[in-house]
Amino acid sequence: MVDDLFYMRQALEEAKKAFIEDEIPVGAVVECQGRIIARAHNLTERLTDVTAHAEMQAITAAAAHLGGKYLTECTLYVTVEPCVMCAGALGWSQIKRIVYGTVDEKRGFRRFAPEALHPRTEVVAGVMEQECARLMKDFFQKKR
Repeated sequence: MVDDLFYMRQALEEAKKAFIEDEIPVGAVVECQGRIIARAHNLTERLTDVTAHAEMQAITAAAAHLGGKYLTECTLYVTVEPCVMCAGALGWSQIKRIVYGTVDEKRGFRRFAPEALHPRTEVVAGVMEQECARLMKDFFQKKR
């Protein structure tokens, strides 16, 4: 879908910001009714907070923008499959859709908690998968 590509490119731009800031390069945007209402990237190093994942930052910003905790008309675009923690928060938010780029084989929710999301949440995987995976690989190669 063309819209999914557009919004994933925006999430990838957020991931690149994280890369530059020496954060694990995960980026996220929340779209609601055709508009981006939140943009975020990992901030775990800067904030010294293990919960400061891109998805958590995006959920908080989107909820603040909407003035409520539920994201029932929103789509989260994230470059890497959410972890269990983020999937749990996304489940509580009742988000309508999650679109992610590349799988997280070590920490992804689909492996450890496939039922964490709200039952009505639609999940789309593999959008711009190669670009998202390449950024992660480049980051960790740089670390070695």
